[in-house]
Amino acid sequence: MKKKTRRFVLFCFVLFYFVLFLLCGGCKNRASVPETPPSAARPSTAKYTEDGRRIITLGTWYDRYYMSRHQKIEDDPKMAFPVTARLRLERIRYIEEKYNVVFNSVNLTFDGVQESIETSIPDGSPDADIYEVDLQFGIPAVLNGYAVSLEEMGLGGTDVLADQRIMKYLALTGQREEFLFAPSVSGGTSAYVLAFNADMIRAAGLPNPQDLWDRGEWTWDRWREYLKVLTRRSNDERPSIYGFSGYWTDLLTNLLFSNNAGIARGVREELSDPKTMEVLAFIYDIYNTDKSARPWDPSNWEINNRLYAEGLSGFWIGADWIFDEQGGKDLPFEIGVAPWPVGPRGNRETNRQSRPQNNWYFIPRGVENPRLVYDVFFDWVNWFDGDTEVSEEHWSRNQYMNDRNYAYAVMMASRPGFDMWDSLGTGFNLLPLITGKALPEEMVEEYASQYQAALDAFFK
Repeated sequence: MKKKTRRFVLFCFVLFYFVLFLLCGGCKNRASVPETPPSAARPSTAKYTEDGRRIITLGTWYDRYYMSRHQKIEDDPKMAFPVTARLRLERIRYIEEKYNVVFNSVNLTFDGVQESIETSIPDGSPDADIYEVDLQFGIPAVLNGYAVSLEEMGLGGTDVLADQRIMKYLALTGQREEFLFAPSVSGGTSAYVLAFNADMIRAAGLPNPQDLWDRGEWTWDRWREYLKVLTRRSNDERPSIYGFSGYWTDLLTNLLFSNNAGIARGVREELSDPKTMEVLAFIYDIYNTDKSARPWDPSNWEINNRLYAEGLSGFWIGADWIFDEQGGKDLPFEIGVAPWPVGPRGNRETNRQSRPQNNWYFIPRGVENPRLVYDVFFDWVNWFDGDTEVSEEHWSRNQYMNDRNYAYAVMMASRPGFDMWDSLGTGFNLLPLITGKALPEEMVEEYASQYQAALDAFFK
């Protein structure tokens, strides 16, 4: 009993001093190594209303409708379609309740968006939870590591990385992840297709280019033969009908895509690349060797792509807005559209198919819960709740005359690429090439170094 008593007393003694240590000595230790004050910890970038709702901000350079601050459809001074306006306004109310958020946009101005990206994101406190961008400053933002990738947000297998019915992404050369996204339907398909006069092709005994594409036989060589056959010459040997007419700018971009080529897709110029040289040589040949492409009229930009409506061109560059303006289903001949033929270095399965015509979006690093931001934006974009009959897609579909034409346009729009060749201020112009005053090699010699200097300044 005495041993147990001594052990109990010893236990109590040790316990007493241990408690005393915690109350006194421990306090001194904590005082000597102070805790990190809240102000020194990484601050929260998220903002909330007084009643606890997350505030999500879209940074852009113009007024957006409809946002949380809008209460009636007349808040949009340019509102023209009350039915769709009501659907959009109801959608923002639905989003507010579903996610317990307030979703508004802020007009940073065009230059202000770029400045905000370059200053606030590196500081760790982005001015906006999601940015609307033009590619000229959206691409550098991605390359500088300012954006959260779609994969990082756990979007694998969702619409944007799968069917792309509501949202699509832009794949950047040299990037293994996707960062930029945009609505799949935004006033049209955003595709520049290769359109053709189907009646003219049937009269010449040529197979439908759409069938050739489906069989994997639609190539530059086949298209070049079509252009020769469809070019008709009058008694003075001057063509009265040309195989091709259209904007040389879109011709160049689409042929670059079709040959897996580019000029200014990244930090190094590709004008001097052999794949790009093949594009320039092909354009030179159809304008100068074969004379199957209509000479460019520098005095009237529009007429270069309008002649098809008069039945004077076999192939031309088409788009929903072009058919709407110049004529489509109401013309006295059948119009077909097809993807651009595959070049010698291209790949039918992997070629980019359309130059982006709309703005893009990204979620900056430093934003809390970026997946929530994306989900809110996705639901906001999907104001028509997947019913394309009430979205802009319905208008676009009607411009393409038939379902087969429209299906090709949708496919092309879902595989966008980019090339900044006309956005860097080099003055590059194909007119010397298409008029036969300059060879492809001479164009490269004149502009390759200019492009590299421009890219060096762009990506500095």
